[in-house]
Amino acid sequence: MLYYALVFLVVALIAGVLGFGGIAGASAGIAKILFTIFIILFLISLAMNLFRRA
Repeated sequence: MLYYALVFLVVALIAGVLGFGGIAGASAGIAKILFTIFIILFLISLAMNLFRRA
């Protein structure tokens, strides 16, 4: 999931440089959502692992 967030971020950066504002904004929004989901799932996984060891 982090890979896809980085891919959309790169697409947003390239689209922004080339002047495609709508595509850049949409890609940046998707990257932000995917990164947020990744962080939430990572924290849940970390918490589950810590509780399992205790």
